[in-house]
Amino acid sequence: MSDGALSQDEINALLAGVDSAGAGSASTATAVAGGSEEDRKAFQEFLTANIGAGSSNLSMMTGATVTLEEPQVGFSDRDAFLEQLPDTVTVIKADFNAGFPGDHLFIMPEDTAKAIVGLMNKEENVELDEMAMSVIGEVVSQLVGTQITDLTKKTNNKSIAAIAPEAVNVKKATAALPAGEFLSAQFSLDLGDGNSHQIWEVYGGAVAGDIARALNGTAPAGAGMAMGGSAQGMGIGGMAMQGMGMGGGMPAMGGPANVQSVQFPNLMHHATPHEAGNIGLIMDVFMEMTVELGRTRKLIKEILSMGEGTIIELDKLAGEPVDILVNHKLIAKGEVVVIDENFGVRVTEIVSPMERMSDMG
Repeated sequence: MSDGALSQDEINALLAGVDSAGAGSASTATAVAGGSEEDRKAFQEFLTANIGAGSSNLSMMTGATVTLEEPQVGFSDRDAFLEQLPDTVTVIKADFNAGFPGDHLFIMPEDTAKAIVGLMNKEENVELDEMAMSVIGEVVSQLVGTQITDLTKKTNNKSIAAIAPEAVNVKKATAALPAGEFLSAQFSLDLGDGNSHQIWEVYGGAVAGDIARALNGTAPAGAGMAMGGSAQGMGIGGMAMQGMGMGGGMPAMGGPANVQSVQFPNLMHHATPHEAGNIGLIMDVFMEMTVELGRTRKLIKEILSMGEGTIIELDKLAGEPVDILVNHKLIAKGEVVVIDENFGVRVTEIVSPMERMSDMG
């Protein structure tokens, strides 16, 4: 058990204001003067509505009957919040990076983290090592994914996204909490072991205010749109509807429809100035690019029996080109190279448009 003393690294981190993973800068979240009762109720209803889905996800992942109870939601500051926590906690950062960008994290006592990892890995005497932190991150990822889906539906903000959760076990004094006043929700969790476990979810003050206003339908006009523009004439993602249709426009209501055969242009043609302008609207949008060495299928019992030194045979031959995917769609092939001390991939073949269309089908 911890004696409550801080290591020199933790003292340095606390004084420097870095995050609990030991890197980064002090939180830059905008503090709010005070959360309203209306905001608190909006979050209470939103989080309570997701209890059932969260319990189901945790039950499926752990193999146990897991039950989340209705959370206690309120606004707090750092000092008051830390009084609720044990000396050592597991902090999982899951900041929103789009839609409602800002601080978002989960905190649980290390005993709760060990209990969850033990259920997930079917083992006892769990150590909170790097692998265990990865398991906790995956659990939180499922919870956040459920919340984002519901938040998207309730606010009609389709740009909401969060970073991949990063978990770390630290002294509570070094936990990277949002600046100023923030919203916290305390959940009681039954893992089927006869003990009551606690999990706290924390939203930065600015994030909580933006989400609450969106939930209450009082967000300012245009808030949460992925791209700028006035509400008039806006379509998906803030793009103008004019010129988006196949036939060059939309017929007047009640008038005869102007039906024309669809003409598919060459996928490699040069963009016209009008098209280039439309494409320019999404040039700064990030897309996930991955390089895939290969794939294989394993039984659950084989996956659970894996350990250090286990060799996983893939479906590709040694020296065969690797696949380059964008948003999980194959776009090119390449060969692995080493740049300084980092791996890279040299593009050797661009997948043809016909092959790409075949993959999508």
